Amino acid sequence: MKILDVKNTAFAMPLTSPSYPKGPYRFVNREYMIITYRTDRDALRAVVPEPLEIGEAIVKYEFIRMPDSTGFGDYTESGQVIPVTFKGRKGGYVHSMYLNDDAPIAGGREIWGFPKKLAAPCLRVEQDTLVGTLDYGSLRIANGTMGYKHNPLDLETVRTAMEEPSYLLKIIPHVDCTPRICELVSYSLEDITIKGAWTGPAGLELFDHALAPVAELPVLEIVSATHILADLTLGLGEVVHDYLRMDQT
Repeated sequence: MKILDVKNTAFAMPLTSPSYPKGPYRFVNREYMIITYRTDRDALRAVVPEPLEIGEAIVKYEFIRMPDSTGFGDYTESGQVIPVTFKGRKGGYVHSMYLNDDAPIAGGREIWGFPKKLAAPCLRVEQDTLVGTLDYGSLRIANGTMGYKHNPLDLETVRTAMEEPSYLLKIIPHVDCTPRICELVSYSLEDITIKGAWTGPAGLELFDHALAPVAELPVLEIVSATHILADLTLGLGEVVHDYLRMDQT
């Protein structure tokens, strides 16, 4: 393979058999259970990077079922998103994500900088309850429950909230393990069609784990819960802050 062939072909690893195709990526019947809870403010300050700013000490714990996604297939993920502002604009900082499929782990980390790790999340209906679980290896680290479709939500309000930007800390190491890329990345969900949205009573338990530290943002009070079914496109990102540039310290 010639040098020019490498340059014209390369977009992901491995070179001759990439782990995922090029985007954009469309999701059909993507299902969310989002449990919003109050946590410790000092714990939030310890994990949210500047120049993002936190307001209330709030975390959104998410279980997301994705049965039909372009290039990534059928998988489930779970993790924490922290409401933040960036230059006065509201959004969410994606703090942790755990999922059960190699392609979106590789693509999410390499393209956008999603903090994805391999685990075993699940979102299912048990009789009258929407149930989310997350296991890391053989150990349970999260349990979420919500009354199934108790009260409908205004679909336009939900869609507007989903269109807010999200922020990621993308880190790619150099061969000497120093950061070669260290960027704050913004992305948005696009072409959103809300098929249903509901709220109801909810509960959430988080458990200590050395390598999946979701419990370091402890649950002090449940604020609300949302169940959403939607089609959407995951937009490609843009760099909004480069931590390695001398003029952006």
